[in-house]
Amino acid sequence: MLPKDKLNRINALANKAKKVGLNEAEAKEQSALRKEYLETFRSSMLTTLKGVTIVDPKGNDVTPEKLKKIQNKDPLH
Repeated sequence: MLPKDKLNRINALANKAKKVGLNEAEAKEQSALRKEYLETFRSSMLTTLKGVTIVDPKGNDVTPEKLKKIQNKDPLH
């Protein structure tokens, strides 16, 4: 997760972009912050999915094979 100050900056730039627009430096900063946010989000989501097992009502493991392959590559599993 990104630090609160970076999330606040992302929001401040988004609001300014909607109201008055951004100068070139601010647009570059916004792009870099968004990229960092997405990388952090994707990493966090992947970590969460690595710990997921899907079980049907009968108790059978029905985790998709693609997810099982990702989990088997993870040395923690």
